[in-house]
Amino acid sequence: MSSIASNDSGVAIAVPVSQDWKNLPPEYAIPAQAPTAGEAQIYCRHLARTHYENFSVASWFLPARLRQDFFNVYAYCRISDDLGDEVGNPDASLRLLDQWEAELDACYAGSPRHPVFVALAETVRKHAIPKQAFVDLLTAFRQDQRVTRYSTFEDLIGYCRFSANPVGHLVLYLCGYRDQERQALSDFTCTALQLANFWQDVSVDYSKRRIYLPLEDLQRFGVSEDDIAQQHNTSAFCDMMHFEVNRARDWFARGLPLIEKVDRELAIDLDLFSRGGLEILNAIEAQGFNVLGHRPAISKPRKLALVARAAWGKLAQGRRG
Repeated sequence: MSSIASNDSGVAIAVPVSQDWKNLPPEYAIPAQAPTAGEAQIYCRHLARTHYENFSVASWFLPARLRQDFFNVYAYCRISDDLGDEVGNPDASLRLLDQWEAELDACYAGSPRHPVFVALAETVRKHAIPKQAFVDLLTAFRQDQRVTRYSTFEDLIGYCRFSANPVGHLVLYLCGYRDQERQALSDFTCTALQLANFWQDVSVDYSKRRIYLPLEDLQRFGVSEDDIAQQHNTSAFCDMMHFEVNRARDWFARGLPLIEKVDRELAIDLDLFSRGGLEILNAIEAQGFNVLGHRPAISKPRKLALVARAAWGKLAQGRRG
């Protein structure tokens, strides 16, 4: 059962009575009737511009012809992530992710109702995007409900294959690149970004009962789970984080050649995100790898410097054009 309301974009939505949705914004619900294509685009644009500051900044540098497509893909990723991370109940998350995947199937079949999928249908058609990249992300969000520890680094990389790498593939599809060489380089960058976020958010993730640091590394460096729980930044823990930061830097280095293998417009965004990820690692190092209870963050001056550098690249590109 549900009642009908409207969100800020004027799209009619179904507000579910089900307790599964209680911790989510009502506009995430699947509407009783599909919105128009124009309404769906407004919905995705609004979500992308208001939900995540960094995406809003990055969108300044996107080619105008692709901006709406990026909004549509971002909206899919954002809601998918929230269905897995913001519900607070693993069983409820799994049920909601099943509903979301059913809408993805409807999108590819030509009969979606949710505004994200109404908008995404045109993006998928225009760029011939395979469904598997979208499905892989849902695999990761389901895995988060079942798996909260990773024994080895290889196990963690296997998770990143679903949680991070599909995003890079989607970006490449939008920009017209479909070859395996660029996708493999993109995988290095996306995995590196995921690792940087894991190392930044050790305490945040533990509050959700998750540890992404490989258990083999905890054992190797003599770090206990209780150290993480009690937020004890021991010398052993900091030594381990030093090791993990260097490993993430190596993955960034492996992905950097992609910047030279794409057009200048995409290269500016790739450079911005890669440097942003490296700045997270620098912030971790700057505070002595003491991340427990002290989430490292990029300072505002450094953020402005990154954006200014990207803006200058965009300006220089325009002058050459």
